Amino acid sequence: MAISKEVLDELLKDYKGPEDITGPEGLLKQLTKALIERAMDAEMTDHLGYEKNDQTEKDTSNRRNGKTKKTLRSDQGPLEIEVPRDREGDFEPAIVPKHQREFKGFDDKILSMYARGMTTREIAGHLKEIYGTDVSPELISRATDSVKELLEDWRNRILEPFYPILFLDALVINVREDGKVAKKSIYMALAINQEGRKELLGLWIDQSEGAKFWLRILNELKNRGVQDILLTAVDGLSGFPEAIAAVFPKTEVQLCIVHMVRNSLKFVPYKDRKAIATDLKKIYSAPSEEVAVDELKTFSAKWDARYPMISRSWKSRWAELTPFFKFPATIRKVIYTTNAIESLNYVTGVRR
Repeated sequence: MAISKEVLDELLKDYKGPEDITGPEGLLKQLTKALIERAMDAEMTDHLGYEKNDQTEKDTSNRRNGKTKKTLRSDQGPLEIEVPRDREGDFEPAIVPKHQREFKGFDDKILSMYARGMTTREIAGHLKEIYGTDVSPELISRATDSVKELLEDWRNRILEPFYPILFLDALVINVREDGKVAKKSIYMALAINQEGRKELLGLWIDQSEGAKFWLRILNELKNRGVQDILLTAVDGLSGFPEAIAAVFPKTEVQLCIVHMVRNSLKFVPYKDRKAIATDLKKIYSAPSEEVAVDELKTFSAKWDARYPMISRSWKSRWAELTPFFKFPATIRKVIYTTNAIESLNYVTGVRR
């Protein structure tokens, strides 16, 4: 599906950068809010002794009595949640106790629980750590079942048929397993939809990336309703170009310029980094691909004597680095970087 430059301009006119994820309606906040509220609903069921909408005769006269708003201080700023109430007024949630105003340090756990690949045991372990030691195994079990249902619904929800831009990247989180902290990779798909909104399509935990892994992920997105993607921005993910060509053959693949610049500077002495970064910017910020080619030639003439691998690497990957030149300058930064995902990585304090 083709999309005009004018339409893309309109789609992305409200793009603000990292605050799209970390702001008041940020994606991580939405995930955290949904999980906390689902856990509290499970707690209320445990407190009353019967499920919501249960019409059978009860052993208690106590009932659910709506919800009240509460604002927590989270790692992403103020987080407003809705706390369930009971008629007798003696329900106190354990996941965020009555007088607790902070909910911090759980970003890794929240993200990993939403990722496909987490076992029921791992989800229960994360919830137990969030709750602490003063809750019963029965409550943890009930909360796990309730949260697991929420997670499955989120992972399997129907997606839109077309996304102009899809960002794909990975981050490393710390997960506690059998009393030990282990590092795991979470792979994420973040899209810009036709209304210009950021939408986290999915999270996956896997041992390693590769063509087979990405083929599975892309087929999952297709099975959930995605029919076409205009462009994907990736960080040189192993096996991804082959996988995208197999599932969405019309989709263009754009390598992330920011990661390319970082890799170019990796072995450059500090004294030359600023100058090289400035000259590289002249390439990817050029007004057209033709001008960018000239800037790369200028860069090569200036720096090849000392750092020949830089221009060589850019030339060898030129076809994957330049699709963004087909789009308006006002939206190139959105397309040629994975800033949207980078900001989510920043929130969780991790990097690849």
